[in-house]
Amino acid sequence: MKLENILFLDIETVPLHPNYDNLTEEAQQLFAYKTSYQRKETSAAGFYKQAGLWAEFGKIICLSVGYFTSLQSKPRQFHMTSFYGEEVEILTNFSQLLNSHFSRPNHRLCAHNGKEFDFPYIARRMMVQGLKLPKALQIAGKKPWEVPHLDTMELWKFGDNKHYTSLKLLTHTLNIPTPKTDIEGSQVAEVYYSDNDLERIVRYCEQDVLAVAQVILRFARYPLLTDDEIAHVSAKE
Repeated sequence: MKLENILFLDIETVPLHPNYDNLTEEAQQLFAYKTSYQRKETSAAGFYKQAGLWAEFGKIICLSVGYFTSLQSKPRQFHMTSFYGEEVEILTNFSQLLNSHFSRPNHRLCAHNGKEFDFPYIARRMMVQGLKLPKALQIAGKKPWEVPHLDTMELWKFGDNKHYTSLKLLTHTLNIPTPKTDIEGSQVAEVYYSDNDLERIVRYCEQDVLAVAQVILRFARYPLLTDDEIAHVSAKE
């Protein structure tokens, strides 16, 4: 597989509404039922800050992508760009990117824990927004080897289905240097709703895309990317 045929991606999600009280009574009941196992003794209202984890109660506020233009040129070039702002625009722009540049049989989407989170989340939110799924997300009825998705967490499992490893731990284990970030995933909703600092979230999202690409380079035994080989294409709001 040529690494130039892979689109690396990451999403950042938040609850649909700033507060639990903004939900209708029916939505509150549905959220309480949906999360009853995860929240245990915590009230539904107290657990609502985690609502962005579920596509039924959350939304995408940033989707960052990265791709290699060439591995043969010196220096190599890894381009990153982000779609952020209104979810319908994010998903529309992303769908156009897939349809125009990553729709061939040899193309792949790659994310960390993407098969469990990013890919299905994107597909579900496209359905909610009334958008047609791009070919790369149309996996119904396909055999596992026909699905054009790569997952760095799955690759690291080596068949051990019980094993979960965060991207942060994996980069540490593989000695992959990562930029210091001033936020964690659990803080994204607060930064979005309280601080209104979307650009900070975009930077955080792009760092994860770069980390996923570096993991794949390590798996393939290629040299890691240097700062000179990373290009930021203007983010699309």
